[in-house]
Amino acid sequence: MAVIHFLNVKQGDCSIIEHNSGRITVIDVCNAKEDTNETRFSEALDRAFSKATVLGNFNQKDYPVNPILYMKDRLLMNVWRFILTHPDMDHMDGIEAFWNEFNPPNFWDTNNTCNKDDDFNGGSPYNYEDWNFYKTLRAGNGPTGLKRLALASEAKGKYWNQDENGIGGGDGLHVLAPTADLVRQANDCDDFNDCSYVLLYRTGNFRIVFGGDSHDDTWNHILEEHEQSVKNVDLLIAPHHGRKSDRSYDFLDILQPKMTFFGNAASEHLAYDAWNYRDLPFITNNQAGCMVVRVGPTSLDLYVTNETFARKKNPYTFYSEALSAWYMEEISASVEATA
Repeated sequence: MAVIHFLNVKQGDCSIIEHNSGRITVIDVCNAKEDTNETRFSEALDRAFSKATVLGNFNQKDYPVNPILYMKDRLLMNVWRFILTHPDMDHMDGIEAFWNEFNPPNFWDTNNTCNKDDDFNGGSPYNYEDWNFYKTLRAGNGPTGLKRLALASEAKGKYWNQDENGIGGGDGLHVLAPTADLVRQANDCDDFNDCSYVLLYRTGNFRIVFGGDSHDDTWNHILEEHEQSVKNVDLLIAPHHGRKSDRSYDFLDILQPKMTFFGNAASEHLAYDAWNYRDLPFITNNQAGCMVVRVGPTSLDLYVTNETFARKKNPYTFYSEALSAWYMEEISASVEATA
């Protein structure tokens, strides 16, 4: 059965999909570091302290995970594709270390012209080496055998949404955005949020939307061209980590997600009101740590890595050895096929 992981990685993004095919997709990366004794000791120490957080202030953002260690500890080694939603550093922090560890053969990128060469002169929290490595990938000069794809809305292809015979659902990944025009606009104005990938993942009877850092123009396109595909979705990975971002959240009136995952940011910067106003449930990395969703035949089951939060929300929680996480609740129950 498919499993989706939404990792607690500072104020960035990293999602992992274990597909029914056995292939693994990773969408963005942040806080990735080489697997060494030092990084393992640091993460073990963080885990120990994170369990001491008090009810009401779960403070998990201070104890981020390293995606490389997270994946290796769960034997998630066969990364088939890496998708960079857009060229912001909080979505590619540690990309070189990630590539050195997993060397995925497929890379989804956008045809952006972003230039960050001068961003590392004034104490950036990110490493120039990661930006330089990304430029190598973008230029098509990555490791031997790497296939780089720059896909647009409604793209179809073998393995991501078609099977080996060019039919069927493949891994269930559908590109809602960007369009070629959105990428051109982003390049013209040097603002790359609206050239971000937005992906619809169909698995069984369920629909999960990965929002990247998409902004208003992207959602105008999606609602014009893909409204039925995103109406009443089961799970939304919030655009721009759930930050307010001086944007419209009217798209929520159509999506009406049964659950939304927020990343990390200061509380005053998160768009709680947009969800609360519509009575839509959400969970943050700061509360839950990492969120793990197991796709069953008739339900999406949510697990979290923060035991304290799980116990507060569900006194009957239990620990899954397979997922290394605590059961919290059923997000969504299947009623009828949507594919």
